[in-house]
Amino acid sequence: MVDTNLRFDHQLLAVESEHAVYCMLELDIPAADAAAERVPLRLALVIDRSGSMAGRSLDVAKDCANFLARHLKPADELAVVTYDDEVQVVVPLAPANPAAAQWAIAAIVPGGSTNLSGGWLKGLEELRRADDGIRRVLLLTDGLANHGITDPEQLVGIAAATKANASTTTIGFGGSFDEDLLRAIADAAGGATYFAATPDDAPGIFAEEFAGLTTLVAQNVSVEIRPGTDVNLLGVLNEYPSVQVSGGVQVQIGDAYGGERRRIVFSLQIPNVAQLGPARVADVVLRYVEVGEHVAAHERKIPVIVNLVSADEAAAAELDQEVVEEVVLLDAARARKEAALQADAGRFDVAQSMLRDAAVEIRRIAPSSKRAAELLDEVGRLEAHTDAMQEANYEPMVRKQMMSESWRRTRGRKP
Repeated sequence: MVDTNLRFDHQLLAVESEHAVYCMLELDIPAADAAAERVPLRLALVIDRSGSMAGRSLDVAKDCANFLARHLKPADELAVVTYDDEVQVVVPLAPANPAAAQWAIAAIVPGGSTNLSGGWLKGLEELRRADDGIRRVLLLTDGLANHGITDPEQLVGIAAATKANASTTTIGFGGSFDEDLLRAIADAAGGATYFAATPDDAPGIFAEEFAGLTTLVAQNVSVEIRPGTDVNLLGVLNEYPSVQVSGGVQVQIGDAYGGERRRIVFSLQIPNVAQLGPARVADVVLRYVEVGEHVAAHERKIPVIVNLVSADEAAAAELDQEVVEEVVLLDAARARKEAALQADAGRFDVAQSMLRDAAVEIRRIAPSSKRAAELLDEVGRLEAHTDAMQEANYEPMVRKQMMSESWRRTRGRKP
């Protein structure tokens, strides 16, 4: 069972006053049962073999394919698909056979243009033949979709439509791929997105993704936030996909891995309440599907209760430092993304100002934090990105790094 803990930046609120309150829902995911047989994996590795991948990039992609083949168990299945302007099923979906896969993978050579949609759809087609297990496409590319289906809206629509059958994780190499498109595909398809600045970053990414898949304990995790009467939901600071539902908003967390902690932060506008004592201002509904030996759907309603006290007592109460830190870090992540968009439009002064403000706020809270070193490291990254917010310095690799760090932070994963 997923353990939950709901915390507020202000533990006590002054009676007969309006308040904007940050709420932090912590989800503690139980460790995977090491003694239990894990759910079989059904993986389709889709590799861009266009001409730009020639050399080290393609060699590393092939090494990653061999990594999967070696580490999968006999009950797991693997397919390998390659694409340039044409699509080829190098290894049809079948129980992992490292020797046979290595021979087939070694024969992959670079080709022409980038039919991303063709390769991705073929990987999804292979996974449709699987009747059980955890199904995921791992899509690798270093370039733009310039063959087959190239319209971003159509590609994201395909991702949303195929999510029920298989999720998709995207991995972008180098400085030429479209990070906005790969992020949108991953979000719509319920997967993750990664940035490999150099080919040598890819093995670590594969190890992280594989470790997550082998310790998966819950899928389709969602948090529904339902404000009470006259209470307004001001926003959710994380940038998980979300949809409006009756009475509130549903935040779609996706997969949860054993032993991790996810934090979802949202803000409520609470009206003037005249009565002292506890007051229920919202409900949070947690839903997920437990995977493993026993597959079961879970739903839990968590009341959001604030404590109303006198103005003097509220003023004397200390803030919850961890909630404050999480709010500031999420604000910085959102500032990083927005700064990149401002730089895209040539507004470098606005971008610099946003990043500087975020760095100043983190530096302000760092001295009193148990996470001071982590916070100051974040300041260093923000200041480096601030220096890059100049027309002469703003390059694709800078933008990709900023977008990647923003995504990982807002999803509860450290940059």
